[in-house]
Amino acid sequence: MASLRFKALEVLMNRNPIESEFEHHYKYAELFGENVFGIDKMKQYLSYDSLKSVKKAIQIGDKIDIRVANDVANAMKIWGISKGATHYTHWFQPLTGSTAEKHDAFFEPQHDGTAIDQFEGKNLVQQEPDASFFPSGGLRNTFEARGYTAWDPSSPAFIFGKTLCIPTIFVSYTGESLDYKSPLLKALSALNKSATGVAQYFDKEVENVEATLGWEQEFFLVDNALYSVRPDLMLTGRTLFGVGSAKNQQLNDNYFGSINSRTMNFLSEVEVEALKLGIPVKTRHNEVAPMQFEVAPAFEECNLAVDHNQLLIELMKKIARRHNFRVLFHEKPYQGINGSGKHNNWSLKTNLGINLLKPGKNPKQNLQFLSFFVCAIKAVHDYGDILRSSMASPGNDLRLGTGEAPPGIMSVFVGEELTKKLNEVEVKIRGGKMSPEEKTEIKLNIGKIPQLLIDNTDRNRTSPFAFTGDKFEIRSVGSTLNCSAVMTAINTMMAKVLKEFKIQVDQKIESGLKKDEAIFEILRTFISTSKKIRFDGDGYSKEWEEEAKKRGLTNVLKSVHAYGEKVGETSIQLFQEMQVMTRAELEARYTINLERYQKIIQIEARILGDLVLNHIIPTALNYQTQLLNNIEKLQKVTSGIVMNSQMTTIEEIAERVDLIHSKVNELVSKRRAVNEIPQIEKKAKAYCDSILPFFDEIRYEVDKLEKIVDDKLWPLPKYRELLFAQ
Repeated sequence: MASLRFKALEVLMNRNPIESEFEHHYKYAELFGENVFGIDKMKQYLSYDSLKSVKKAIQIGDKIDIRVANDVANAMKIWGISKGATHYTHWFQPLTGSTAEKHDAFFEPQHDGTAIDQFEGKNLVQQEPDASFFPSGGLRNTFEARGYTAWDPSSPAFIFGKTLCIPTIFVSYTGESLDYKSPLLKALSALNKSATGVAQYFDKEVENVEATLGWEQEFFLVDNALYSVRPDLMLTGRTLFGVGSAKNQQLNDNYFGSINSRTMNFLSEVEVEALKLGIPVKTRHNEVAPMQFEVAPAFEECNLAVDHNQLLIELMKKIARRHNFRVLFHEKPYQGINGSGKHNNWSLKTNLGINLLKPGKNPKQNLQFLSFFVCAIKAVHDYGDILRSSMASPGNDLRLGTGEAPPGIMSVFVGEELTKKLNEVEVKIRGGKMSPEEKTEIKLNIGKIPQLLIDNTDRNRTSPFAFTGDKFEIRSVGSTLNCSAVMTAINTMMAKVLKEFKIQVDQKIESGLKKDEAIFEILRTFISTSKKIRFDGDGYSKEWEEEAKKRGLTNVLKSVHAYGEKVGETSIQLFQEMQVMTRAELEARYTINLERYQKIIQIEARILGDLVLNHIIPTALNYQTQLLNNIEKLQKVTSGIVMNSQMTTIEEIAERVDLIHSKVNELVSKRRAVNEIPQIEKKAKAYCDSILPFFDEIRYEVDKLEKIVDDKLWPLPKYRELLFAQ
């Protein structure tokens, strides 16, 4: 392994970055959507009636009949083949955390020995991939292989390589969702219904409301040669050992710094290919840590944005190989430096183009803003633990609350000026009818909101749910996570609170209050009942932990405990009432989360043991032998010289090797015992409580060895090489 490490470094040093230079001479706007079968392409290939039917399916969820499906399938086939496609696939997002696809050729042999290109409506609308080995959480047995993918018209088909990809949902034989997309679509439908009802208080022309999402994807790049000789990176996505280099991120010189030319070549190709796929990437920059970067698109409709995030991840992995890179999406690939998140910027937009979370130009628009703004705060207050559960993962546990990401405590940041306005509304509106003077005063006050926010709205990077002027930024989402989970949660929560808001406002109106007075009265109640979730201070501080505890807010540190909220009665009632997921589907996801958690820790434990026993300890003993040989030879040619430094090092190696070996044996023994636990909930929690603590204990000793063993012998590429030798 030692020789492999230096061979990898040699390969890296001899690599000419100009050889992989990516050049293009296109205007980005001309590339956009080139490989997407969107509405613009449909206009060229579909009949007027078919196009109208597809538009209605996209906008209001109307079903598409088989005649129209045949027309669309034929159009997709003609367009796809003209773009070089040879196969088609239903592209879906099972609960593995990645995407899945099964390719079928357009080619269809005929009885007379000839062949034709064929793609029919029945193939577009539904397929039956083998579902045997996709996680189902007990919804179906392994020997029951049937699963069905069904076309999602709201997300356009696209060409990836030589395959026509059709975004679909994935459900079981009995109809339960086995993917991330189908619950999200139901949550967005529930939100649309509730939000439209409230928006019509202010504008009767509003016909629908959609959630919008702008994600920010953080990631690391590492040279392929170095990656290939780090088994832990290859199999777990993170380094289980490694001493931080003398210089990491402490000078803050990497953040927003100049992007090196090799990375720029990679990012440029990613941007071009992403734009062709209709992904509106706009932003790229260096992140805090060395070789850490971020890309971000413009805001899109939520379902489409989620698809685009998953697609971009696959695209980046593919393109990285051409540039001799590997992309690390793990939340914490390196200890001691910042990890990676995927901030979800969330807002609501009407069919008229109005952002409901953006203050307007007059009191009426600002009352609308306040209604949705306060309902969002109350949603996090009422269902914050569900939101926390949606962002839980083993990788995310390594970064939340560590000075680089918000803590596990759910809170909402609104800023000083908006806090004042909320307090004014709460205090001044005491219920019942307002006098004309009171009504004028409160409307004048909320009319000042836009001006106040111009210079007084900041973003609190320690808050998991921060208002940033016209949207909420959900900052705790891990970089590997599918955005669907958190988007399903927040949109379902918001749908429920908006529904509750409208019911209560309508009741006040029926009792004789004017509409504005009724809205103000319910806003006052919501502001008062959700006050404890608002926090504008330092989320990293110990003081906040203590204060949050006094307020009755939970602080769930480990994902294995956060997952339990999925099957709490509050969660089950919420998702069932809003018709997003059933109890069985929630229980299945809970089981899947636990199984995935346990398997990830199990894999990491196995890799750790392998590295220690087969690479680290032999290397340390080899160096120890060299020192002993050196002492023996010196003693033959000298007399009376005390070799304290060599002996001290030899003794330290012996002690640490013995301790490491003992700890690994204990880890293996405990892991075997934990594996015998039949209940997945107990097993996952045992992995968390009994197995994980060994990781840090063993790492401490191994990292001490790295500091004293001859650099030429050390088998694993070091942090200084992984982060700077690019």
